[in-house]
Amino acid sequence: MITAVDTSVLIDVFRNDPRFGAVSAGALRRCVQEGRIVMCDVVCAELAAVFPSTKAFEEAAGLLGLDFLPMERDSAVLAGGMWRQYRRQGGDRTRVIADFLIAAHAQCQCDRLLTRDRGFCRKHFKKLRVIDPSA
Repeated sequence: MITAVDTSVLIDVFRNDPRFGAVSAGALRRCVQEGRIVMCDVVCAELAAVFPSTKAFEEAAGLLGLDFLPMERDSAVLAGGMWRQYRRQGGDRTRVIADFLIAAHAQCQCDRLLTRDRGFCRKHFKKLRVIDPSA
């Protein structure tokens, strides 16, 4: 089982978020027990930005056993098409293309996505299996 992890869940864990930290950590532990956990390019970049150094980021990612699984062309193309459809249907820019890239990567290259952004993913990526730690 390959689980892609969204940035929000990882930040919950690393910052020990008072509302979501414990539930996100628990969901992450369950996913680790069931297989491999991965982050795509976008999640890697977003997560690296919250650490004071590259070394601190690498150490933290290593503690969780996070693997890096780069985005394939098919995933990027799916994200672009879904973004285009979203905008044509009147979607505003509160949703950035990064959200679409993360979900498309999970749908095309993984078995599921661990994210708190369940409503967005379920609406736009109907084939994607979503795990919401806060549900």
